[in-house]
Amino acid sequence: MRLFRWKVDGQLPDLPKYILIGAPHTSNWDFVLFLGVVFHLKANVKFMGKAELFRNPLVGWFFYWCGGVPVDRKKSQGLVEQMVDACEKSDRFILTIAPEGTRHYVSEWKMGFYHIAQKAGIPLVMAVVDGKKKEVRVGQIFHLTENMETDIKIIKGHFEGVVGINPRKKYITLER
Repeated sequence: MRLFRWKVDGQLPDLPKYILIGAPHTSNWDFVLFLGVVFHLKANVKFMGKAELFRNPLVGWFFYWCGGVPVDRKKSQGLVEQMVDACEKSDRFILTIAPEGTRHYVSEWKMGFYHIAQKAGIPLVMAVVDGKKKEVRVGQIFHLTENMETDIKIIKGHFEGVVGINPRKKYITLER
């Protein structure tokens, strides 16, 4: 982290289970930053990655070692249930998710993170990647309510106007 002049502001909560959502996801370098943050915070986390990465004999082992769970992105069916089941079977479960689901600009987030947290009954924790300040702010806890629309507006508000590693990628603004 120091080598690239990035810093981590905050710490992860001492909760046994939650979903850590990190945004914005604008570059392949986000994974390197993710590893730096995880090692800095000494966190034992899981993340979902496209299955193709795990099939590569040269680096597949590395993604497993880092806590990766391969996901077939062509099949969205059953993913939420698989993650909820993994959460329920674990004493400690921290799942990291980039809600955009891709490094490219998207107008809407994928809602899997929300559905997993809701069905598992666990909170969300924010990880805001601020490329301008070269800082990752972590630790803000959000407990879901019964109103998904309001929840999403509040959650996205934590990330509004923030530029990720690649400032050329447009990022979210809240619809007013």
